[in-house]
Amino acid sequence: MSGERAVRARLGGADLLRLGVFGLRTRPGRVVLSALGIAIGIAAMIAVVGISSSSKAKLDQVLDALGTNVLTATKAQGFGDTPPLPSTALESALRQDDVQTAAAVGSVDDAAVYRNEFVPAPETKGIGVMAAWGDVPAVLGGELASGRWIDDSVGAPEQVVLGADAARALGIERAGAQTRVWMDGRWIQVVGVLRSIQLAGDLDNQVFVPRSLAERLGFDGAPTAVYARVDPERVAQARTVLAAGIRPGSPQDVGVTRPSDALAAKNATDDSFTGLLVGIGGVALLVGGIGVANTMVITVLERRAEVGVRRALGARRRNIRDQFLVESLLLSFLGGIAGVVIGVGVTVVFALGQGWPVAIPLRAVAGGLGATVVIGGVSGLYPAARAARIPPTSALAAV
Repeated sequence: MSGERAVRARLGGADLLRLGVFGLRTRPGRVVLSALGIAIGIAAMIAVVGISSSSKAKLDQVLDALGTNVLTATKAQGFGDTPPLPSTALESALRQDDVQTAAAVGSVDDAAVYRNEFVPAPETKGIGVMAAWGDVPAVLGGELASGRWIDDSVGAPEQVVLGADAARALGIERAGAQTRVWMDGRWIQVVGVLRSIQLAGDLDNQVFVPRSLAERLGFDGAPTAVYARVDPERVAQARTVLAAGIRPGSPQDVGVTRPSDALAAKNATDDSFTGLLVGIGGVALLVGGIGVANTMVITVLERRAEVGVRRALGARRRNIRDQFLVESLLLSFLGGIAGVVIGVGVTVVFALGQGWPVAIPLRAVAGGLGATVVIGGVSGLYPAARAARIPPTSALAAV
């Protein structure tokens, strides 16, 4: 007989699930508010990880398109007075076996560009002037938004190409037959406008001129930077010998960097910031878990009579405990599902708005749902144990 009572007192998983759903349906307002705390934490974590992953996917696309085999040679940065690159730096770089193509730029310090002749001389808007050797945008993987690159052949007319930021500062959207800028007391034709150059963002606020024009503007002939696209399989070797090729007697005076490393470093910085935001999402999730625990404690107090009736009808302590634990798990799981949906939605909208590929790691979704189960279990342990310890006599007294 006692065996039959044990069988009758045992609840299956389906029974516990029905009891849990019933318990939540009786208090929909409180359930929604408690689940919202969990949802906000999960949504924040998934959105932050998703947006960061989408940004990294976009960066990977950019690097794949531009290549990671571009090297930049400049004068070495140090405490002493490092000499500038020699005027033959570009020719020396092109003689290296691993260099496929190269171009160079040199700062024309005494020149300035204006929209018209009425602009006061000090109002340069930070726009610089650079002499250019070779096809700089082609080497750096840049593109022309309008027009063409400068022609440095003998007898070519005076002309300039505007960087992306310089064009915006001058109020010029595209190159045309009548598009000109004021430089050195005369009008000069704008033959091209560049898009932003990912591998050399410092060039966006520059105006590029042929060397012949640069010399008339006071250019000293020393390149500021040499950009070399090298054999992708021999980047490390080319990086080692490029400085020696440009300045054989003192290669330590030449600094060689890879622009793609700067982009990767920026992404690493973004990853650190992402970790901070994920931590903030974790705090929000913890607060949500406390809300669930608070809701379940109040629920136990309000349902003392129900607990007493069930105990009087033969329910065991573990049945009571399991019932309230399942309710807590369901409450957290509902919040987790809502949080995943919101987080994925925010990531998709933001990524598409930025023109990025949507990349949401499955580990973030799985981790979010796993966190809800843990939060639900931990939050429900104390209320469930408290409900199981209620004596049937005192519980029935509340009826």
